[in-house]
Amino acid sequence: MLNRLWLGFFLTAALAALMRWLVGGDSGVFAAMIGSLFDMAKLSVEVMILLFGTLTLWLGLLRIAERAGLVDALARLLGPLFRRLMPEVPAGHPAIGLITLNFAANALGLDNAATPIGLRAMRELQTLNPSADTASNAQTLFLVLNASSLTILPVSIFMYRAQAGAHDPTLVFLPILLATSASTLTGFLSVAIVQRLKLRDPVVLLWMLSFALLFGGFIALLAALPAASLAPLSSLLGNLVLFAIIVAFLVAGAWRKVSVYESFVEGAKQGFDVAKDLLPYLVAMLCAVGVLRASGALDFALDGVRWLAAASGMDTRFVDALPTALVKPLSGSAARAMLIETMKTHGVDSFPSLVAATVQGSTETTFYVLAVYFGAVGIQRARHAVGCALLADLAGVVASIAVCYWFFG
Repeated sequence: MLNRLWLGFFLTAALAALMRWLVGGDSGVFAAMIGSLFDMAKLSVEVMILLFGTLTLWLGLLRIAERAGLVDALARLLGPLFRRLMPEVPAGHPAIGLITLNFAANALGLDNAATPIGLRAMRELQTLNPSADTASNAQTLFLVLNASSLTILPVSIFMYRAQAGAHDPTLVFLPILLATSASTLTGFLSVAIVQRLKLRDPVVLLWMLSFALLFGGFIALLAALPAASLAPLSSLLGNLVLFAIIVAFLVAGAWRKVSVYESFVEGAKQGFDVAKDLLPYLVAMLCAVGVLRASGALDFALDGVRWLAAASGMDTRFVDALPTALVKPLSGSAARAMLIETMKTHGVDSFPSLVAATVQGSTETTFYVLAVYFGAVGIQRARHAVGCALLADLAGVVASIAVCYWFFG
């Protein structure tokens, strides 16, 4: 998938550039494409410098949380729920703790840290799978919830916005929270319907009603506020939650007599290893996207969508954020590259960049997650996982656009 996508970017750019030269007489397009290659390679290194620090910081803090027993506490809290949603997983099975830790990493926006944890969880679920090559119900539900990517604290998005010079990197906190909730709820309900999960079970009902009340009350509170106060509120809550989580991890570690400094350093070393392996992929995708933009191919496609939106009487500002939405199910690195390129082209606090950042934080890379997670355990038949995950992706994109018009329109 990634091979075809990456090659397709360059071939499409080459065709578009030839058309601009032979038909439009624009011979400068080739210089622009080569210049974009070098600019994007330089930008990749600049992004990686901040990424090194961000991943190192949060993986260090997650290790403190793990040593303090917070992960085990979450597993015990969610255990009764997962026993009903995944009835084939026995109580106390190690998969539950790993699934919880994976969700925690995704919730903090640490998608790169969540992947190795998720692979371990999938392997544990495979030990319970009666079929070696067909996804079990538990594996399907786990994959769809992972692909829908409930992100409470999108640290990576904040980092990319900070690197691009945003005056307030956390401005998109509430839009992402609302959009990712819509994505996750859609993914969960679609799987529940297909698998005929017993949603009327008292424990499941309690969790769902609690979430519905909290989410509905939160939406009602936001709806009662003036539109001008939504963005400042998002900024305040984003920074407040971020700092509160850091303090909570440290206090919990100190309370449980954890050597917080040594634990932080141990976890931080993993962050360094994870980050350094991402540079080749980031260079590859950013350069491909840069060439695609410089050739005019991306602008040509967006102009077509913009014309259709305008003909339908719709506002067209969201169109420039669509590249991120279109490639997000295919490749996280490509979507990340599209987001960074959109911020560079239109400005980090422009409306398209805010929509693209919200889309980036609202869903995961469905086909990448499908290939990596199922491929790691030899699953060949995904059953209803793809359809449910893509439905969650669509819900996340639509919600991202709608919420950004609400907050920033």
